[in-house]
Parts: sequence; structure tokens; C-alpha cells
Amino acid sequence: MAPRCVCHREEVFRLLGLLGGLAAVTDLGTGSAADESLARAVVATRLARALGCDAETVRDVVYASLLEHVGCTAYSVELAAALGDDVVATRMALQTDGMSARDAIGALVPALASATGRSRPAVATALLRHSSAIEREGPAATCEVAREASRRLELTGPVQEALAHTTTSWDGRGVPAVAGAAIPLATRLTHVAAIATLFTLLASSERAAAEVRRRAGTTLDPELAAACLGRMDTVLDGIGEVDAYELLLDAEPDPVRLVDDARVEHVTRVFGDMVDLKSPWLHGHSAAVAELAATAGSRAGLDQGAVGRLRRAGHLHDIGRAGVSSRVWNKAGPLSATERDQARLHPYHGERIVARVPALAGVAPLVGRHHERLDGSGYPRGALAADLSIEARLLAAADAFRTKVEGRPHDPPRPAAEVAAWVVAEAEAGRLDGDAVRAVLAAAGRPGDGHRVRPAGLTPRQVEVLRLVAAGLSNKEIAARLVVSPRTAEHHVQDVYLRIGVATRAGAALFAMEHGLFGGPSPDGDVSLDGDTPVAQDW
Repeated sequence: MAPRCVCHREEVFRLLGLLGGLAAVTDLGTGSAADESLARAVVATRLARALGCDAETVRDVVYASLLEHVGCTAYSVELAAALGDDVVATRMALQTDGMSARDAIGALVPALASATGRSRPAVATALLRHSSAIEREGPAATCEVAREASRRLELTGPVQEALAHTTTSWDGRGVPAVAGAAIPLATRLTHVAAIATLFTLLASSERAAAEVRRRAGTTLDPELAAACLGRMDTVLDGIGEVDAYELLLDAEPDPVRLVDDARVEHVTRVFGDMVDLKSPWLHGHSAAVAELAATAGSRAGLDQGAVGRLRRAGHLHDIGRAGVSSRVWNKAGPLSATERDQARLHPYHGERIVARVPALAGVAPLVGRHHERLDGSGYPRGALAADLSIEARLLAAADAFRTKVEGRPHDPPRPAAEVAAWVVAEAEAGRLDGDAVRAVLAAAGRPGDGHRVRPAGLTPRQVEVLRLVAAGLSNKEIAARLVVSPRTAEHHVQDVYLRIGVATRAGAALFAMEHGLFGGPSPDGDVSLDGDTPVAQDW
């Protein structure tokens, strides 16, 4: 089935085609095999059909299984701080789920030691010290962010409910604290399909069958596990051999769900916000770059299509960050050679993800070139001016401007006027395009109407508290910042959580990004240049 069509001269696209391509971000963020999210959705859908599920249930299973790890960045900051590498820790946790504590630690410790350069005793000590907090906080943040992301994507209620139970376990040991048939069917099917897919791609279908069998009755629904084991050849047919993207598109029941151009842009913003959770220094960065680049494009005389591409590229330009540990994005000192190489590959990974999505044709080259410079000093390709379109030059200038205004761990936020002088100097040195810089500065300096919407009835002080919570400050640190008692700070934090309907730092950060409370675009489209909030090396 074609991924797009033309209706009344407007292009409409399959939502599944759009999400199917962008779901590769979650594969990066969990250290998964290429296309694991797509393959998992295919396996889950086949299993649902084999069990006689109706079309609506099958459709919910498609989306829930595809986006199982959409909350994978929710606890990245804390996990990296505790164990050194959130991506490796997440991947090993998925592989060792259901093992004895001794076996799980035996697998996780050497993997983390290899990834971080730490000694095995140091990793083991950190794991023991932080395991209780990780088990308590990580699943809650993951489920909350998954629920909010699916709501913003306007997926069905059953899909939102399924994703809010991503970290549940059949035997009740997971989060939220439900067990057995109380767990949504789509979640239970996804869990079985996830294990079957993971170990098929990692090893073989025989290993997959053994792992499904071992987990039956503990993490997996035993009846669904048995149904999968009885149909392994059918549900795994072509997995790892046939293009998973095409298999996914064929898996959706008719009528397929279509989205128009405006919805495509909305989806790109959701994914940009999700990846910005990788570091408090990044909160709101992608949305701010998107709005600044698009406004600059309009001022530069680009047509509506080009401006739209710029806005989408702005939202997605950093999605490749998902595959790099939050330790790198939060590091205040110089990066090692290995860390620098990892960081400099994020435009390449982002371009590869976006290039697969028909609805984003023309956006992928911009994503891959936002760190290139006219003189060849940029990365990852070292491209020269001849290979950089005006759109690419505008995006590069907008990203450079916002990065300096927001600040990074090693480089505090700077006043907009100082940053303006810096980007002009970069243009004069032949690295940034002069016309692009002038358009960006004109867009950045445009006057707003002075009105910034505060959602959920938040007061200015509560917005300040929300930003501090999202940045990861403890109640004690918030109290010191606000010059109040820790008890008063705790009261402020709980009041903010109650007002915005979240319970975790990641949920608070996602809410603030959605409503433009980090100095990025507000709901009315204004762009703040106050630079008063860190949103993480010149990456």
C-alpha cells in the first residue's frame, strides 16, 4: 500500500509510515538492532491476528508494539549518571529481564565496564548503590513519558493505556503495580513479541523460543507465550531477512490512518521533544531551532514548502542524539576522542532515520548537514559550500545561535547580543553563511507581543519551579535557589506536579517543552531570547 497520496491537491500520508520510520529513534535509544521496533510490531500483529483479535485490537497492537520504547529517553540522564551509559544499561536490561539477580549482574557489569572504561568492581559497586532508585524511578518515568507522547501523537485511548503499562510484568513485579489479565492485552502481546523479536535478531529463532519459554508465567502472559511458541515459524517468518518497513505497512488493517501536512509537522515536534530529554541542557532546543530556522527562512524569501521543510528539520535535526549516552551530552569537561567521535555521528544517524520516511522527503539532507560549515570544517562529512543549500545554511546558523544562547555544560548561556556578534564573526571567517546569519538574527530579534501563555494556571513562580524540577534539581537545591525552606520547596514541587498532572522529572520536562516554557517557541509562536534556562560542547 502506498505511503502517501494526493487528496484535493493536498498530500496526505500514512501515519504508520511516518511513525514506522521515526520509531528507529527508539532503536537507537535502547541500543537495539536496526529495525527491531518495526519487526516487533510485525510479530505482535501476526500473533494478534492468529489469536482472532478484531481489526481495532490489531490496529492498537500495531501502534503499541511499534512504540513500545517511545519513553526510552525519560530516565537517560539519571541512568547515565548512575551507571555511566544509559544506552548500554537499557539494552542489557532488556536482554537480562527475568534472569536471576546474579546472572543479570554478571551480564550487565562487563557490558557497562567495556562501554564506559570503568573497572568491573567500580561498575558493580555503582549498580548495587543505585539499583533500588533505578528500579523505583526508571519505570515510572518511562511509562509517564510514553503515555504523554502517545497522547500528543493523538493515538487511541487503548494505545495510550498500553504504552502506559510498558514496564509491567505478568507476575506483578513491574510498574504500574498490576498483574495478569489486568494488564492491557496490547501490552501483553507486545511483551511476548518483544522477546521473540529481540532474540531472533540477536541470535536465532531457537534462542528466541527458549527465552519466551523461560519468561512465561513471570514477565510474560503464559497463554500468549504458549500461543507464540506454537506459531514461531509463522510469526517470525522473514524477520531479519525481509524489509521490516514494508512488512509493517502491510500489517495495518484497513482503513489505514492518514495524516495531513500539519499533522506531520506536529509529529516531528513530539519526536524532537522526546530526544531533547537526553539532557536538561537540551530541553526545548529542537523546537526553538525549528521556529527560528523557519522564521529566518521566511525572512530570506523562501517559499512555503521550503519553510515547512526547515521547521520539520529543526524539530528532527538532533534525533541522532538518542543513540549516544547522556553522559556525553552532560559532560562538563573535554570529551575523549571516542566520545567526540560518537557525538559527531549524531547528524549522520539522524539523516539515516529521516531518509526512510516518505512524508519527510527533502528533510533528511538538512538533518545530516546542520553541523557542516562552508569551509569544510564541520561534521560529519566535512562538506563544502557547494554541497550546502540555503536551507541547510539557515538551519546551521539557527542551531549555532540557539546553542550559544542556551549554553552547554562547558559553555554557560550567553546574552543574545553577544551571541549575535559571535555568529557574525563565524560568517566573516567563512564558516557560516552571511545571508543565513542575517536572516537568523532578524528572526531572533523580531518583537513578540509580550504575552507568553502559562498553561495549567501556573504562576510565574511555579513556572520557575517547573524549570528547576525538569533540570533535575533536588528539593534541597530548589530551596537554595529560591531562598526558601526545603519544606516550602517540596510543597511548591508537589503543587506543580498536581497542577500539570505528572509525577516524574521527565514528565515535567516534557510538559514544559510542549508548552514552550524553556525559552523556545511558546504556544503563540513567539521565540524568547532570554537565555535564562539551560536547555546540553558545541554539539
